Amino acid sequence: MSITSARPSASRPPDRRHIRIPLVLAAACSAAAALALAPTAQAVTPLTATATYDCGAWGSGLATLTAADSGTAKTIKITSAAIRMPAGTSADPNSITTTLKLTKTSGGVTSQVQFSGKTNPGLSGGNPITLGPLKLTSGTLAAGDSTNSVVLATPPSATNWSLQIVASSPTSATVPCVATASQSAPFVW
Repeated sequence: MSITSARPSASRPPDRRHIRIPLVLAAACSAAAALALAPTAQAVTPLTATATYDCGAWGSGLATLTAADSGTAKTIKITSAAIRMPAGTSADPNSITTTLKLTKTSGGVTSQVQFSGKTNPGLSGGNPITLGPLKLTSGTLAAGDSTNSVVLATPPSATNWSLQIVASSPTSATVPCVATASQSAPFVW
């Protein structure tokens, strides 16, 4: 009779490579899902355009419009060295409500959209304006839609404006402006 020795089977720890692969795959799938669900930034062309505005006592001349589309918000920022707060006036940071009307063309149909916001640096008399970024607050813009200045006859008034600037602190003023020419190029969203 032979005696066989029973050898205990050696238990090996699991191979770490076999554990890492599922973890790496799970992390990659999670990242891909997050990217698929996240809104993507859209290119606006051109990024900047110029237009001329008449803002009465605040001046008239060339303004630069800078457009952006983050995927969740469409915005336009307005800067101008020609349009300035009058001497003896001032505005605290984020105390100017600005509304910009633009003509929208989509599939041959024309309508209007508005961008609005209360974002500005502190300004004092003689400072050039910096307003925005203003968010799209009225109307919708889809890929391929274009926007341009709402050109109106001068003078600007409470009912005749393309751009309205409402300062509230410490100076109170409502400044209607009219675009006197189309943008140097329309924005294509």
